[in-house]
Amino acid sequence: MLVKVLAFAGFREILGKERELEIKEAATAKELLAELAQVSPRFKEAAFDESGALRDYVLLMINRKRIDPILDLSRPLQEGDELAIFPPLAGG
Repeated sequence: MLVKVLAFAGFREILGKERELEIKEAATAKELLAELAQVSPRFKEAAFDESGALRDYVLLMINRKRIDPILDLSRPLQEGDELAIFPPLAGG
């Protein structure tokens, strides 16, 4: 099934603005992130700590709704879902 990944700010520089990926049926957001980390060592270093856990500052949205990385990463994705990945943002 196809899902869309949108990357913002620093992650956009690593992954590109947008990409569609073919993933297995009922794959989870965690599995999708692991696949991105496998194909991009720079993304892995930026998004995951040394133990393999998602860094606290990484913000994720599925279909434009923010998800809790602890509770929702095991949620199965559906055909056409959109995963947005945001690095820490600063402003003022």
